[in-house]
Amino acid sequence: MVLEAEIEVRRGDVTVAAAFSAGDRETVGLLGPNGAGKTTIVETIAGLVPAASGRILLDDEPIHDLPPERRPIGIAFQDGVLFPHLSVMENVAFPVRARGARSRAARARALELLEWLAPGIDPGAKPGTLSGGERQRVALARALAGTPRVLILDEPLSAVDVSARAELRALLRRTLRGFAGPRLLITHDPVEAMTLADRVVVLESGRITQTGTPDEIRDAPRTRYAADLVGMNLFAGRLTPLEAGAGALETADGVVTVPWPEGMAVGPIDDVLATLAPADVALHAVRPEGSARNVVHGVVDEVAILGDRARVRLNGSPRLVAEITTGSVARMAIRSGGAVWASFKAVEIHLMVERGRTDTL
Repeated sequence: MVLEAEIEVRRGDVTVAAAFSAGDRETVGLLGPNGAGKTTIVETIAGLVPAASGRILLDDEPIHDLPPERRPIGIAFQDGVLFPHLSVMENVAFPVRARGARSRAARARALELLEWLAPGIDPGAKPGTLSGGERQRVALARALAGTPRVLILDEPLSAVDVSARAELRALLRRTLRGFAGPRLLITHDPVEAMTLADRVVVLESGRITQTGTPDEIRDAPRTRYAADLVGMNLFAGRLTPLEAGAGALETADGVVTVPWPEGMAVGPIDDVLATLAPADVALHAVRPEGSARNVVHGVVDEVAILGDRARVRLNGSPRLVAEITTGSVARMAIRSGGAVWASFKAVEIHLMVERGRTDTL
């Protein structure tokens, strides 16, 4: 089963244009900042907002002309939007009843889903008495209750307390993997996109700027937004040639030696972007000796522990983020305010040249 969308939607002075697909048992994450058009796309696919042009197909069959209630789509909306006057049970049973099922069958289906997704929540409770995480669990159960062919999760963790996000994220992962159909995840959070999606579609200002697997987006972001989002080191500035095959990228806070762009004439180039993965930055207690073209001395601004890895932010020329093991942090006694050396090879830098004003590369 494949969902295909090629749509253009106009809302006031804003136009959202997108073309993408989601395959059977594939989770596609629509990732972008607030106002990028993510929710507009969701509402258009669901039939709640008309498209100015385009088509929406499910297994090559058009569904864009169907009313919302006839589209085989289950949606858990942002903030776990529920009917406030209905109980938890009635909310989950609603889509089943809407498809003509008897009350007993609808209640049985609702109980089954609540026992799986929302154990411990009183089926007779009203939504106003629930926490953000509990509302999201009920919204997820309601989205699945009508046995949809497509599942859409719209910002599923946006209204959930930080303390509850890890548990709910694990539940979402299990739910998505168990759903036999195309799955769309709408989010502004790169952690959600990178951990829950099989493929990521980056949306900026109503346009798709990049599509790829989480690893592809992480390793080679194509816009400033994407690079900043996934925690890459980002350098921007004017590139001038050095010896054959290399160049000096002059940024606002330092100079970085980079490989010369393949196929580009030798000469100064303005508006160049370069990215460097934090894992490709090595840290040293003393100035390193070796083949690395870039060596930076600086002061540690922050050390963030992530399991057995640590992200170290370094104030130097340029500023850097390095990802190393916690063992290395302990061995070198790296701490905030301490001095450290960093090195990275020119060949590890991914170089891009900006085109236009939208930061699309």
